[in-house]
Amino acid sequence: MSSAAGPTGRGLPEGAPGWLRRPAARLAAGGRLRLVEGSALALAGLLLATATVNDLVRQTHVNHRLSADLRTWRAYTRHDYRNLNIGQDVRGLSTRDVVCGNTAPGAPKARVQLCLQMTGRVRSGRRSVSGGWYLPPRVEDVRRYRYACFGPAVAEHRCPP
Repeated sequence: MSSAAGPTGRGLPEGAPGWLRRPAARLAAGGRLRLVEGSALALAGLLLATATVNDLVRQTHVNHRLSADLRTWRAYTRHDYRNLNIGQDVRGLSTRDVVCGNTAPGAPKARVQLCLQMTGRVRSGRRSVSGGWYLPPRVEDVRRYRYACFGPAVAEHRCPP
C-alpha cells in the first residue's frame, strides 16, 4: 500500500497535478499568507460579533423604552387599555415616541384618541410626556387630523393651524 504523502511530505501524492503543488520557493511564503488570511478572518469574526452584540443591546433598550411608554400613557390617562398604537421616530436617532389610545372604552380607533409624545430617559419605569394632541375616531395619526395640541407639540407645529 502506498503512502498518501509524497516524498516532499506535503500530503500530496507524487502524481498530483502541478497547479496543486506549490514550488519550494513559495512554501515559506505560504506560512505568512496563511497567517494573514487567518488574521483577516479573525478580525472579520470579531467585527461581526461586535455588531451583533451592539444590535442586541440597542433592541433591548428600545423594548424597555416602549414598555415604559405604555406604562406612562396608562398612568397619565388612568385607563388600563391594552390596544394602544405606538409610533417611533424611525427616520432620526431621537427617542421621541408617540402613543395613541382611545379616551373612552371601545374598539381601537373607534373613539376620540389621545396621543401623547414621550421623550427622555426611562425613570422609575416611565418616561416624561412632552406634549400631545387629539385625533377624531377612525383616522390614522396624520398631521391634518390632529387637533387641540398641547405642550411643545404646538411650537413644533405638529397640528394644523
